[in-house]
Amino acid sequence: MYNFDKPVDRSGSMDLKHELLNNLYGRDDLIALWVADMDWETPDFVADAIRKRMEHSLFGYTKDPRDWWQVVAGWIKEHHQWDVKPEWLTYIPGVVKGIGFVINYFLEDDEKVIVQPPIYHPFYLTPRGNKREVVWNPLKRKADGLYEMDFENLEKVADSKCKLLILANPHNPVGICWDKDTLCRLAHFCKEHGILVVSDEIHCDMAIYGHKHIPFASVSDEAAEISITFSAPSKTFNMAGIVSSWAVVPNDEMRKNFYSWLEASEFNEANMFAPIATVAAFKQGEGWRKEMLKYVEGNIDFVIDYCKANIPEIVPVRPQASFLLWLDCRALALNHEALVDLFVNKARLALNDGEMFGPGGQGFMRLNVGTQRAVLAKALEQLKAAVQQIRK
Repeated sequence: MYNFDKPVDRSGSMDLKHELLNNLYGRDDLIALWVADMDWETPDFVADAIRKRMEHSLFGYTKDPRDWWQVVAGWIKEHHQWDVKPEWLTYIPGVVKGIGFVINYFLEDDEKVIVQPPIYHPFYLTPRGNKREVVWNPLKRKADGLYEMDFENLEKVADSKCKLLILANPHNPVGICWDKDTLCRLAHFCKEHGILVVSDEIHCDMAIYGHKHIPFASVSDEAAEISITFSAPSKTFNMAGIVSSWAVVPNDEMRKNFYSWLEASEFNEANMFAPIATVAAFKQGEGWRKEMLKYVEGNIDFVIDYCKANIPEIVPVRPQASFLLWLDCRALALNHEALVDLFVNKARLALNDGEMFGPGGQGFMRLNVGTQRAVLAKALEQLKAAVQQIRK
């Protein structure tokens, strides 16, 4: 049994979540519930594996462990029933960097990138930073508060210059595990229109409440032919600082060309600790993963129940995956600046504001519940008091 209620003092570790509070929010006296890492210690089996390697105090050039990609492929097959061949895999130095690589390798200067907001903001910032036009295909919100893809609008906006669609699977920030029919329909559309799909599946091992992650490339031959999948153990095992991402490309010709380009600039060469941490996590981490997800479910339930009883103006959207909770704050009837002020300066909380996720994010906030329940309780009490003040 692991103790997810144990407080962890992150001071002195240079963690982004706390060190950037002043820069991003203008104050550092906030409960940090924003960037997507968790406040629990990285599991002991990962730390022990790294510590064991560090006992040999010569950190020279190293080769990849023999079983690295076999272990990754085995994990994917066991958990997601996708038969990935080890040779389909390569290291990449981060998912967002991988998106940048794809844009620069596959797209001409005048070609466009489709994203489906509200969406993880690097999905549109990275193409724009690389001088490509972004085309919005906003998700449609259903009566039950969940979201679906808008294929009618996709047909309208996808012109002949649209050559890449970036998919969040599971979706960030709204936490959807896309179903097979949706993914097959998307694959068929993109194949028919000559659009490459990059599927970011970094939250794939965090499906909750009985939901199931389905890898995009696994749903059909069309999906496998036109896709590049990115993933990593970093979200699941809370080790984002150990950059351990990978790409999967089933298409032989695409893989040969793209991986040769990565290799030419050594973009595919991992740091020493990435394979060590990955193998340890996947060989020893299943028990920790299951306990962590159960605790996350408890945290989500706690927030939903608390808001319903005490802050009914804020309605959390129950996610199907991950530790990120999409809060519908529109009933507060606040504009963007006032909503941010409520959370930051009145409630003293640091969340991600919905507008950063593009169209459809207005009036929402993203809450990271990957923390001790006592921290969440304190945060919600502060939010309750702040909302009570604006009710008057």
